[in-house]
Amino acid sequence: MKRVKIILDSTGDIPVEWLEKYDVEIASLYVNWPDGTSEPDVRDPKEIEDFYRRIKEAKELPKTSQPTVEDFKKLYLKAKEEGYDEIIALCISSNLSGTVNSASMAAKEVDIPVYVVDTKLASAVNALVTRRVREILNEGVNSEEAYKKILEELNSGRFRAVFYVSDFNFLVKGGRVTKIQGFLGTMLKIRVCVHINEEGKLIPYRKVRGNQKAAEALVEKVKEYAPEGSKLRILPVHADNESGARDVERILKEYYDVEVTGIAMMGKVITTHVGPGTAGAGIEIVT
Repeated sequence: MKRVKIILDSTGDIPVEWLEKYDVEIASLYVNWPDGTSEPDVRDPKEIEDFYRRIKEAKELPKTSQPTVEDFKKLYLKAKEEGYDEIIALCISSNLSGTVNSASMAAKEVDIPVYVVDTKLASAVNALVTRRVREILNEGVNSEEAYKKILEELNSGRFRAVFYVSDFNFLVKGGRVTKIQGFLGTMLKIRVCVHINEEGKLIPYRKVRGNQKAAEALVEKVKEYAPEGSKLRILPVHADNESGARDVERILKEYYDVEVTGIAMMGKVITTHVGPGTAGAGIEIVT
């Protein structure tokens, strides 16, 4: 059986213990500060916690940038040198980042088969996509078949992402959503609920007051995707708001047969755009 390396970009917010478990390599995006310094979007929990503190204190928000073609090329060649035969690269939605373009261009410059997937998703749900790809590969199929299978499942709506932000201005300043009248949550404890639609765009759909009501509103959105009683795999995710992520988990369990696969911290790049206080879940609809 051929050895297949999975490469996930760092916005996939994968729990660090999954990297070895599912044989995953990270392609790092970057955070670029106004003073000209740049730092990689690593999956080290202590470094992420420090970033939460720093971005709260920042007078001016940093920008973010995608991995370069050369970054991906190095990862592909490293996999080949380590004895892998094929690669599957899973990338954040092309409507949120140009990462998939870098991955695709690099794939043309190496002599190892690389299958690049535009997941049309972001954050922890892409960790669930990664886990699912490894699950498919473990059934004995090759990368091309796994690639086709995961595309079918992505297109079918098997994977979903819902979250709320505590400061909607982060999303507006980051340019990842359009400033929509009535959604700027500047009042105390206002939470804006967001989902990722079929086109891979961030869509704000409701604003509520407080974390509890926000968690309830996220579950109401999930009900549009999956009938009550369905089996779900979930990966709660947060940016300095674990209790909020656990609220989402708890309420989902009231309506669904839930397998909780862990908990994930939003990395530097995702946090730059959604802000500390964000919480939600990546969801895989199994049945």
